[in-house]
Order: sequence, then C-alpha cells, then structure tokens
Amino acid sequence: MIYSIKAKFIEKNMEEFYQKLTDGTIENQEPDGKEILSSMNRAKIIGPGEIQWSEMCFCSPPLKHERQTVYDKFFSDMEIKVIDDYVEFEGKSFIDYLKGIE
Repeated sequence: MIYSIKAKFIEKNMEEFYQKLTDGTIENQEPDGKEILSSMNRAKIIGPGEIQWSEMCFCSPPLKHERQTVYDKFFSDMEIKVIDDYVEFEGKSFIDYLKGIE
C-alpha cells in the first residue's frame, strides 16, 4: 500500500539523520532502506518543523518496521493515511533543508 505521511521532525537529530541518509546506513537497511531513502527525497517541508511525504509499505500496522528502525528517532506526531499513488507534495525540499544543516 502507499501512504501519505505527515510528521514533525526532531530538529536536534536532523544532522544525524542526514548522515545516515547519505552514508548508506539507511539505504542498506533491509527490507525498506531504499524506499525510506526515496521517500525522504520526495519529502517536503509543509510548515514550521513539519514535513509530508508518500511511501510504499506492506507492514501491519503501516510503517511498523520503518518506525522501529528509523522514523521514531527522527520524527514525532506521525499521521499516516492510505493514498492511491505516490504524491509529490508542495513545499520546500526536505533533503535540501538537511543538506544546509550539516
């Protein structure tokens, strides 16, 4: 299934998150690392401290493994909704934001 996710990012952990996104730590995680990396490249900042992205996941509950291994350390207040297909949301690129804080 494909989901739309809104979440608040934990500012103090963003430098570490960007490092893990770019050093292969997340990308090489099985089974979902490549999808997490692709999702963060699609993610947009939609408000102060808040991002939105679309992501494919087959866990029950949705994003269970992703949350246990990555997301819960870097995001809070996640809202997850089923959607029909990937969406490119409006807003500033989250990955560009992360590049600027390293």
